[in-house]
Amino acid sequence: MAPTGPGYCSPAEAVKAPKEEIVYVTCIALEEGKTDYLAVVDVDPKSSTFCQVISRLKMPAQNKQDELHHFGWNACSSCHHDSNTKRDKLIFPCLKSDRVYIVDVSEERSPKLYKTIEPEELHKHGLSAPHTSHCLANGEIMISTMGDKDQNGKGNFFVLDGKNDFEVKGAWSDESTPYGYDFWYQPAFDVMVSTEWGAPKAFKNGFSLEDVGNNLYGSNLNIWSWKKKKITQTIELGPEGLTPLEVRFLHNPNKPHGFVGCAVASTVFHIHQKGDQWAADKVITIPPKTVDNWHMGLTEMPGVITDILISMDDKYLYFSNWVHGDIRQYDISDPASPKLTGQVWIGGSITKDGLVKVINDKELKEQPESLVVKDTKVTGGPQMIQLSLDGKRIYVTTSLFSPWDKQFYGELVKTGTCMVQVDVDVVNGGMKVNPDFLVDFGKEPDGPALAHEVRYPGGDCSSDIFLSKCA
Repeated sequence: MAPTGPGYCSPAEAVKAPKEEIVYVTCIALEEGKTDYLAVVDVDPKSSTFCQVISRLKMPAQNKQDELHHFGWNACSSCHHDSNTKRDKLIFPCLKSDRVYIVDVSEERSPKLYKTIEPEELHKHGLSAPHTSHCLANGEIMISTMGDKDQNGKGNFFVLDGKNDFEVKGAWSDESTPYGYDFWYQPAFDVMVSTEWGAPKAFKNGFSLEDVGNNLYGSNLNIWSWKKKKITQTIELGPEGLTPLEVRFLHNPNKPHGFVGCAVASTVFHIHQKGDQWAADKVITIPPKTVDNWHMGLTEMPGVITDILISMDDKYLYFSNWVHGDIRQYDISDPASPKLTGQVWIGGSITKDGLVKVINDKELKEQPESLVVKDTKVTGGPQMIQLSLDGKRIYVTTSLFSPWDKQFYGELVKTGTCMVQVDVDVVNGGMKVNPDFLVDFGKEPDGPALAHEVRYPGGDCSSDIFLSKCA
C-alpha cells in the first residue's frame, strides 16, 4: 500500500500538486505596544479577496519584541511514510525573545495559537536565538539555535516531541559550533550541513564592520553525521564565504549536491561529496558596486545574498541580493557550473530615484528603475523568496530582520513592506514581475508591518525534505 502520510512521496509528485490558494506570512509589528502576527493571504486570482490578508493571528498581547522568523511544519514529506501523522501545526521560532509558538492550522484560513514554549525552556539547555525549524521522519521537530543564554555565539539544535504535545526534549547533540543559523539533512548520505551567521549579541544590534573584524560572524560549513549526531568535518570558507546563511540540497534524495549562499561575501558555494569527505567550491560571485552617498558610509556595496531556493525539479537555483535589489535564476543542470538564465529587479539600494550614485559597476550599464506595482512603490530589497511547487511563481517579501531593516532601509519603518509575485519561465528560464499582484503590509490595521517568511499549506521548496524510500 502506498504511503498516505503528509507531504509527497517524491519531488515529482510535489510538482503535480494543486496550485496554492493561500499563503502564510510572518509579520513583525513596528508600532510600539503591538505584537507580531501570522497573516493569511489570499493568492487565488479567481477569488474576490485576491491579494488581501483574510485573517491574522496575533501573538499574545503580553509578548512584545518576539520577531517571528523562519517557521516550519510539524510534519512534511519526510513523514510521508507515516499515515498517523498530519501536517497541521506550524512551528514559529522567535529570533529576539527566544520563544517558540506552535500554531494549529487544521482550519487553514483560521490559524489558532496552540502552545507557547517560553524562553526558559531553551535557556536551561544553554541555548538561545532559535532560527530554522525542520520536521523529522520520526515525528520530532528540530530547531537550530545561534547563541548561548548570554547571547554569545553557539550553534546547536534542540528537539520538540511532535507526538507528545511538543515537549522540549533537549539538545539534539552534545556538540556545538562557534556560530549557528540554517541546516539541511539528507539521511541517504548520513549527512547534515549547518551554517553560521554570527553571535546574537552582534547581529541583534544591526550590522557593524567592527563586529566582523572582531570575529563575531561565521564563515564555516559544519558537516555532521546524521546518525551519530557528531561533527565530522568543518569546511572553512574564509573571507570569500563570510556569513554562510541559507543551505539547500537538491530535492532528489539520492544526489549528494547542495548550495549555500554567503551574505556579506555575496558568493554561492556548491557542496558535494568528494570521496569520503565533503567539499565546497565557489561557483557564483556577485561583484560589489563602487558607490557614492550610500548612507552606510561605505564605497563598496555588496549584493548581500540572503535567501536561496532550488526548484522542486532541481533545475533552477534562485537567490536574492537584498542590498543590490535583484533576484537571480541559474540553471543548475550541472551543479558545478551554474548558468545565469534570469534576473529581475525589486527595489534595492541603487535605484535611479535614490540617493546612491553608482560610480563603477561590473555588471550594469545604468542603475535600475524603482519597482512600482499597482501604483505602489516597492521599498526595501528582495529578501525572502518562496517558490511554488510547480516552479512557476515566486513570492517575494522585502524584510530581513527588523534591526537590519531599520539600518539598511530606514523608510520601511514608515512604509512597511510589500509582497510581490514573480512569474517564472520554467522551460527556457527567465522571470518577470506580475503587474497584478501586490500585498501592501504598510496598510495593516495595526500600522505598517515587516513581512518576512512565506509558506504554503501544502508544503514548499524550502521545508520539504524527501527520503530515499519515498523517492
